[in-house]
Amino acid sequence: MAKQNSLFPFTRKLGNVIGYERNGKYYLRKMPEIVRQNAATRSAAQRFGIASKKGALIRHTFYTDLDIRCDDGHINRLNKAFIAAGDNNAAITGFRFNQHTGIDRFFSVAPKLFRNETLHIPKQTLAHHKDITILEVKVIAARIDFLTREVTGTETATMTIDPRQPFEGADIALNVPGEGTLVITLQVRGMYGDRPSSNRQYLAADIIAVATPPIPDNKPTYPQPTATRQNLTRAHTYQTLIQRE
Repeated sequence: MAKQNSLFPFTRKLGNVIGYERNGKYYLRKMPEIVRQNAATRSAAQRFGIASKKGALIRHTFYTDLDIRCDDGHINRLNKAFIAAGDNNAAITGFRFNQHTGIDRFFSVAPKLFRNETLHIPKQTLAHHKDITILEVKVIAARIDFLTREVTGTETATMTIDPRQPFEGADIALNVPGEGTLVITLQVRGMYGDRPSSNRQYLAADIIAVATPPIPDNKPTYPQPTATRQNLTRAHTYQTLIQRE
């Protein structure tokens, strides 16, 4: 490797060389003319590429409505979560955009997503935090098609809770249009009056639910005799995974 001596070092590809930084010093290395990959490395590269695209889709979808600053390592953490999840996107449930704290700091009983796509925050005793007078709770829901990498609909809802008063629970109906996977992020900000805390320990945003579309039933159906036919409506169901960190 060669050391960069210019007044303006760079950390990117330039022609057939790559600039990079290590321990505060800048170096150059030449790009290999041939990159050899075996089956395992090709498979790993494909998994990383798919996970990176999914992670970018999640970030771009929720960044617009998030009011907190994510930690510096959240991009790599989200990519790793998708790599570990494989085809099971619901496995990213519990991901924290701010690794310094989660919503369990405020809610000891985790919210639940009902089959009718209503988010239920159970009745519970809320923890008291010094100087925190209000909890601002924001629900950000998005319908995402991970195959086409499209966001087909979004919905947000905001409410405030006085942690000094008994909390009787809340139900938030979500009407997110479109088809695809429903991803829900819950953001909680501790407020000093009308100002959000600057302490990261009181700013949380977690993916609390990932609901995948139901697998269609391919079994043939046959009409019932007219005399016994009933007008039944099949409930719209989701496979939902709720986790707490």
